[in-house]
Amino acid sequence: MVVAHGGKGDLPADAGDLDDPPAVGKALVSLADTVPFTPDDLPGYAGALFDLRQQRPGVLRLTAWALLERPEPIPVEVDAYRPKPQAISAAQARGKVGTHIEPVDLMAALLGLVTAWANASPALKSLAPRTPASDRQQTFRTAMMTAVRAVSAP
Repeated sequence: MVVAHGGKGDLPADAGDLDDPPAVGKALVSLADTVPFTPDDLPGYAGALFDLRQQRPGVLRLTAWALLERPEPIPVEVDAYRPKPQAISAAQARGKVGTHIEPVDLMAALLGLVTAWANASPALKSLAPRTPASDRQQTFRTAMMTAVRAVSAP
């Protein structure tokens, strides 16, 4: 998708060469490291990721591109994700996070919720109450954090 448009558009400056998987992987890891992972406060973590996505819309484009163009994981990305499910598992053991969802599934659900509004169809978005865009984003952010709280509650 990005390559078809002949460039990176508003992708992060550190996205590197889009034809170089390790460079893109390192860029994605760098972006992920921007928001500290807080397994004892998954709704707060999701809110911070949502805020990053709002501040840097190229993040979503880069991750979408990576999913479309590189369906197989590369080691640097796997290594970046590995501690997160492990930390969720430890939070589950401490009783801070519910055990009804496996850690990897919970992480995937959280990431899906963070990007749900951005990935929603324009037809669905047209049904939302007419408010200024910033209010709409804040409304969704609150709903998204509530959903993360519900799926991760002990």
